[in-house]
Amino acid sequence: MKPDEVKPRFKLYSYMLIALLSVLLVRLAVVQLLHNTEYQAKAKENRVRLVPIKAPRGEIYDRDGQVLAANELVYTLSLNYTAMSDQNEVVARLVSLLQPSYPEVTEQLINEKINLQKFRLFEPVILLRDIPWELVVQLEERRQELPGVMVEVEPLRNYPEGALAGHVLGYIHSITPEEIDQEQDYKYSLSSLVGKSGVEKQYEKELRGQDGARNVEVDSRGRPVRELVTLEPRQGNNIYLTLDKELQQVMETSMANMLTTLQKKHPKAQVASAVVINVKTGQVLAMCSVPAMVPDDWKGNISSARAAYYFPQGEEYDPFNPGAFLNRAIQVSYAPGSTFKPVTGMAALESGLVDPSKDYVNCKGAYWIAPYIKCWGVHGNVNYYSGMAGSCNVYFQEMGRRVGQEGIARIAREFGLGSKTGIDLPYETAGLLPTAEWKRELNALLTDRQYEARKLEIERKYQPLLEKATDDETRQSLESQKKKEIARLEAQYQIDYNFNTKWQAYDTFNMSIGEGYNEYTVLQLANYAATIANGGRRMQPYIVDRITAPDGRVIKQFSPQVIHEVAVSSQTLAQTKQAMLAVTEPG
Repeated sequence: MKPDEVKPRFKLYSYMLIALLSVLLVRLAVVQLLHNTEYQAKAKENRVRLVPIKAPRGEIYDRDGQVLAANELVYTLSLNYTAMSDQNEVVARLVSLLQPSYPEVTEQLINEKINLQKFRLFEPVILLRDIPWELVVQLEERRQELPGVMVEVEPLRNYPEGALAGHVLGYIHSITPEEIDQEQDYKYSLSSLVGKSGVEKQYEKELRGQDGARNVEVDSRGRPVRELVTLEPRQGNNIYLTLDKELQQVMETSMANMLTTLQKKHPKAQVASAVVINVKTGQVLAMCSVPAMVPDDWKGNISSARAAYYFPQGEEYDPFNPGAFLNRAIQVSYAPGSTFKPVTGMAALESGLVDPSKDYVNCKGAYWIAPYIKCWGVHGNVNYYSGMAGSCNVYFQEMGRRVGQEGIARIAREFGLGSKTGIDLPYETAGLLPTAEWKRELNALLTDRQYEARKLEIERKYQPLLEKATDDETRQSLESQKKKEIARLEAQYQIDYNFNTKWQAYDTFNMSIGEGYNEYTVLQLANYAATIANGGRRMQPYIVDRITAPDGRVIKQFSPQVIHEVAVSSQTLAQTKQAMLAVTEPG
């Protein structure tokens, strides 16, 4: 190529180079002069990490200061999503490392956890808590292969007494996005553990601490260089229960022994619950539910075997695996049986229709009015005291007949049966105090559904027959049969509706001996008995005695509270206490 041909091209390339350099210079000037503050902030963010410091939860003690729920420092395995170079590759390597010890941790599970947190990926994705030191060493040795995988030390709840008072203490578990949205006055993250049941849930705001944080400068590989500033976490407040640890242990041991003995004759007897109340104050001194809850089961990913222990699988109820999740002292209601008889007795005494000493009922083994409900024995002539001592069904059915359902229900309401006690534990059920109105509403609905279904069966029966009918005579005959069947059904419906929705005499007989529709919680029954012992003062049951700051200062002290004075005479109460005492006397 000739020199005069090269020169123009060289000039063109020179102009292009000058133009490009000019653009770069202008862009550099814009960045330096106009966006200086913005890019400085981003650079600072890239080299400074905000590392949260978990606050220890407040501890839980029994009434004498013995620890029931404490904290321990553990290693937690989590993912820093923003530091993961290749999510699939890192997850696969991590799973291969974890598989021998944690077969339940799969790639699918980890990816699900990441997806669940997709709108909050700036927070660590917690995978496992309380991992062993051997695993920590393995992870640190392979740190270069696992970018974004973190091992941190954090305080974690532990329950030194195992299952002791497990249902009362409750458990902690990972918070859900819905719970984060509902919480307005406190900042939780998806890695937070919160109270889910028992005292842990009821007093979550008092027990949770205030998380701290520290600013850490890191290098280009995300490794810490120096710590800039630290905001120390604040431990939650401590809680002292009204429970007595030794009494709780005695109760649970006694309950286990009783069930073992009972199961020799009745192998399906797998559940039980009990409550001990201070009758003068309403303090709950002991409360247990069988099968027991082990709060430590819930701190991490609960295994499938333990999940089946709490939530049995299958459509049919398995009496040999009833499930341990419910606190059967407050969350399940039962027919009270003979424990209800003092209510019937007090109703009869208050009505003036019976003299506790002079009025006798002759028990020959069954009540003399249909449906002739049997007694467990033949007691002969019994009065209020001997009838209570022998738990005679015949005597109390006769008392129920004399006073009526409304009289029994009135006394039951006075003692709080059929309504929540208001104890400071979550998920308490109200039970059921049956009334004529309740039976009418329930059975009207059930009877209507039953007969609607039977009417629909008639329609389905005749529809194909009518479609196949070849002449008018056959069709008319079928229509006539169908109308007769519906007419008979409607006549039967009226009979059944009137019978099912009306309170019957046998309903009163069953109610008077604690059977039939009666359903109350064990706590309600304990508090009603305590109210009799306490002279008619119904106390508010409570489980927490006081809340203290970490330095020991008392923040809140709970005191006994009378919630109702029963409208039952002192004479009736005294006579009933005497009759109940007779149950424990010789003979």
